[in-house]
Amino acid sequence: MCGRMTITDPERIVAKFRPDVNRTTGDEPRYNVVPSQKLPAMIVGEGRRILGDLQWGLVPAWAKDPTIGNRMINARAETVAQKPSFRSAFKKRRCLIGSDGFYEWRRASGAKQPYYIRVDDGAPFAFAGLYEMWKQEDGSKLSTCTIITTTPNEIMEPIHHRMPVILDEMAWAEWLDPENDATDALQKLLLPFEASRMSTARISDYVNSPAHDDAKCIEAVT
Repeated sequence: MCGRMTITDPERIVAKFRPDVNRTTGDEPRYNVVPSQKLPAMIVGEGRRILGDLQWGLVPAWAKDPTIGNRMINARAETVAQKPSFRSAFKKRRCLIGSDGFYEWRRASGAKQPYYIRVDDGAPFAFAGLYEMWKQEDGSKLSTCTIITTTPNEIMEPIHHRMPVILDEMAWAEWLDPENDATDALQKLLLPFEASRMSTARISDYVNSPAHDDAKCIEAVT
């Protein structure tokens, strides 16, 4: 799964996405982003790339209670086209979620060892995501998202049995196109990222607490 991430340089993420419209509000470094918080996500609307904030934890349009989002932080690539919670968004509401690193925990001897994972030496990248707009009782809309996961590549397999889908920039246009509902072709994009472009670092359990949100979270340990 993918349940924690970093956004240490929001300006670099904006520069990477090159949106036509930027509606994100956060400009402070974030070292321990957790579900239910806001993520920078890009969609295509009216032919424009729009970068805005989406709450992490997808709430389907048919949901009666927004707390369902607590269980919808990830969607499995293998079943995303069939699951009722995700299949509509997979056809029409796909997004890119900006990040520059994520965390995963490896089980060893009854304990969990955290790791920090980066791409291209810390460059910003995009997770494959889905989004929904849920109408609240007062008529306002709650904008939420989920991150798609897949099987691990060689660098992630020793750490965890799943990894988030990271989309190469060459696939962004196809993924974001709201007119593209060719689900079979879209699912072929949901592959493990190239292991040679990724690195992992063993870090301390300081990151385990969601209350910790500073550079100490990503410090490597021996």
